[in-house]
Amino acid sequence: MSHSPISPAILYWGTPVVLITTTNEDNTPNIAPMSSAWWLANRCVLGLAANSQTTLNLLRTKQCVLNLPDDAMAPNVNSLARTTGSKEVPEFKVRLGYRYEKDKFAVAGLTAQDSMAVTPPRIRECPVQMEAELVGTHTLMEDEPSEVKGLVLALEVRVLRTHVVEEIRLAGYANRVDPDKWKPMIMSFQRLYGLKDGQVAESTLAEIEEEKYRILQTFR
Repeated sequence: MSHSPISPAILYWGTPVVLITTTNEDNTPNIAPMSSAWWLANRCVLGLAANSQTTLNLLRTKQCVLNLPDDAMAPNVNSLARTTGSKEVPEFKVRLGYRYEKDKFAVAGLTAQDSMAVTPPRIRECPVQMEAELVGTHTLMEDEPSEVKGLVLALEVRVLRTHVVEEIRLAGYANRVDPDKWKPMIMSFQRLYGLKDGQVAESTLAEIEEEKYRILQTFR
């Protein structure tokens, strides 16, 4: 196997697509598709542009819902891909073909569903919905030149409540998802993928009982 050096403009190796819902200043909902997200325990870290409408909403209200589409929802995600909730579309987004859309739910053919712990609505069509609150803000690229510094933020949210459809629950367990039934939409280098059926191999980590990962309860 031979390797050669490259300099990619992006490093999107493959992560789940997230449709983030937040609340605008006029109390209307906003939806933003993104894939720079990762989870640990009951926390999620979101990588977002500092001046995006979603970021501004989240910093102001401290609330959001992380809605996970499955691999059948590509048309809905693509309908949102080049839209923004910012009335003043930044020049770089104009060059990339973005446009302002007020009603993201109508544009994407999605349905708003009331949340239980936060104000932003859930997306009914998404099999997984996580209501969350902002608990930390971290500026990225502090070591870069001034024109780049502060353009991207890492926002830490605490998941307050998780909702899933019955079809992806693991039979016999109250709080588990069946990995063979859950088919997340994956973005890899700007392209959308799904998961093929079945595991590629048995996992040694799967031998550990899932409930043992409730680390927050361990330290209480």
